[in-house]
Amino acid sequence: MKKTLATVAFMAISAYSFAQDVNKLISQDDVTRIIKTLSADDMQGRATFTPGIEKAAQFIESEYTKAGLKPLAGNTGYRQNFTMIRTTPVKVSATVNGRTIPTDSVFAAAGASFNWSNNSDVQVVQIGPEKNFIQEYLASAKSGKKTLFLVDPRFQAAFARVRKHVLAGSASFKTDNNQASVFVIGKFDSVKSFEVSYEGKSEELPLFNIAGIIPGKTKPDEFVVFSGHYDHLGIIKPMEGDSIANGADDDASGTTAVISLAKYYKKLNNNDRTLIFVAFTAEEIGEYGSQYFATQVNPDKVVAMFNIEMIGKASKFGQNSAFITGFDRSNFGTILQQNLKGTAFEFHPDPYPEQDLFYRSDNASLAEKGVPAHTISTDQIDIDKLYHTVKDEFSSLDVNNITSTIRAIALSSRTIVSGKDTPTRVPKLEK
Repeated sequence: MKKTLATVAFMAISAYSFAQDVNKLISQDDVTRIIKTLSADDMQGRATFTPGIEKAAQFIESEYTKAGLKPLAGNTGYRQNFTMIRTTPVKVSATVNGRTIPTDSVFAAAGASFNWSNNSDVQVVQIGPEKNFIQEYLASAKSGKKTLFLVDPRFQAAFARVRKHVLAGSASFKTDNNQASVFVIGKFDSVKSFEVSYEGKSEELPLFNIAGIIPGKTKPDEFVVFSGHYDHLGIIKPMEGDSIANGADDDASGTTAVISLAKYYKKLNNNDRTLIFVAFTAEEIGEYGSQYFATQVNPDKVVAMFNIEMIGKASKFGQNSAFITGFDRSNFGTILQQNLKGTAFEFHPDPYPEQDLFYRSDNASLAEKGVPAHTISTDQIDIDKLYHTVKDEFSSLDVNNITSTIRAIALSSRTIVSGKDTPTRVPKLEK
């Protein structure tokens, strides 16, 4: 009994000591300064391929420099450069059975211009009322085929949303000239003839993650990744005279956490495993930054990934709490919670399983390869009315919540960083 009491007392003293340390090294004033800068109007919403995201990148680089991080192996600076093909539709027209389709009733998703006229290599697919239009649209991008989709009018609202999204342009790592999908909405009992003309503009554009490392002292070939995405939506439809989607919570809050944790662990300078701190680009248009990153690291060497996404407000579990996506897929969350014993903070399993959040953020690219890569968040996504609006501004945030969550991640990650704990691998995603 005495031994048990002594153990509990020691754990409480130890947790208190660590908490005092982390409170000194991660200051709320610095957290406030970082997130205010990233979500300011002069960042113009940090949209991919814009001057705003360049300005954000330069700020993150300056913070890494001040912290004393080293670039990733093979890079001369903190930028992990890659390119993507950006495709923008210019014009599309179609006729089916000799009838001209109205402009607002047709759109095409393709990498190159084309002309179809009853082509035998084009398949015609009906998306009837019993099907799911969104699922059919998403699947079309992976088909590798030329397809004319005839969409039932009951999907009018969804069709209009997707068409608007497609007309804004898309990005991909490469252009497949053999793949094209054309969507026409209307009633068609059968198709005897069709003609489609599509003109698109493609250009190769540069992108870059911002990544720095603290080399491990005794286990340099074992990596722990801390990440968040620094891009957002940019300039969108005005609301009450404001058109800048500042993305304060999504995901300046997560990027602030990454920078703060980099500073914390650099000051401690006692990490046995190599720590990688990465701010991903292009999450909002398809998680392309994290997809590229996953091709540049050996997933077998990544022992854990702390992806941080939207920690700007209290979670549904109240103050001093956050949730972890894919909690049951590894013992990552159990380790974190064990390290928080004696503190007020608690990690919970994802309360929104129907949202499939585990594969909707930047952890997914490594998680599907078996890495215990999880996202930590506090967002009440089912009731968050500021998500992807111009109202996601610094003034809407709870900086106390952000700071306490960053401190909790620092405390809870320490045995993984030290090499004492290694989370179990998650099941690989079958493709």
